[in-house]
Amino acid sequence: MILDRFRIDDRVAVVTGAGLGIGRGIALGLAEAGAHVALAARTQTDLEEVASQIEALGRRALVLPTDVTDEAACEHLIAATVEQLGRLDILVNNAGGAMPRAAVDTSEGFMARTFAFNVTAPLTLTKLAARQMVDTVGQGAVVNISSRSASMTQTMFVAYGAAKAALDRLTRNIAPELAPRVRVNAIDVGGVDTRSLEVVLTDDALRQRFLDGTPMQRPGQPEDIACAVLYLVSDASAWVTGKVFEVDGGTESPAIQVPAPPLEPTSRDGADR
Repeated sequence: MILDRFRIDDRVAVVTGAGLGIGRGIALGLAEAGAHVALAARTQTDLEEVASQIEALGRRALVLPTDVTDEAACEHLIAATVEQLGRLDILVNNAGGAMPRAAVDTSEGFMARTFAFNVTAPLTLTKLAARQMVDTVGQGAVVNISSRSASMTQTMFVAYGAAKAALDRLTRNIAPELAPRVRVNAIDVGGVDTRSLEVVLTDDALRQRFLDGTPMQRPGQPEDIACAVLYLVSDASAWVTGKVFEVDGGTESPAIQVPAPPLEPTSRDGADR
């Protein structure tokens, strides 16, 4: 049966950023499809809530508080998963993000931290996970959760957009190196109803602007992303690698923009020039 190809019974997944929002939805979705899940994020209480829901489904859940920008912590995450769950089949690099910041206020440090969180950490984890996937199972799948900011022009997101564009390119470039044993794909996510979009969705005027700019006339839900992830980590996508999928409600331009402050002349000797 073709639906059997979407089952991932008794496979082991690592999901980063699994405590809230999209990561939580992905972790629960993979568990519903049959996987045991190692949960990584910085806040243990959030992870414990997700773990209890996964265990209620009859799956195993492993709580591993992790700062993915710490290489040693990433090594521990992958090693502990294999040690306690016996194998590794799936990695979802979901942790990431950056606050909006005007380009003129974006320091080298902010740019470096944004790339460390959104690009270097997924690379580190992918390298570690791919080795364990091949050694324990023989094959596996990696999904990088990226953003439509990678391909849309958005004010106030110069660092985040550049980092996610780099993550998409990383996905495409590493995939042929790890093929055919480990498949690597990415999802460019649009506006999803999580805490990061709360300021828009709780303001009537901003919410309407967002809906008007989204062909599907609603924000995404974490389950929308989880469904795409399930496809990409299951045998249903066994012939798919190195691709970036857009899951965004049909948007081709930002549904809403964060206005940037105007660049004004500096004042010298009390006079604008």
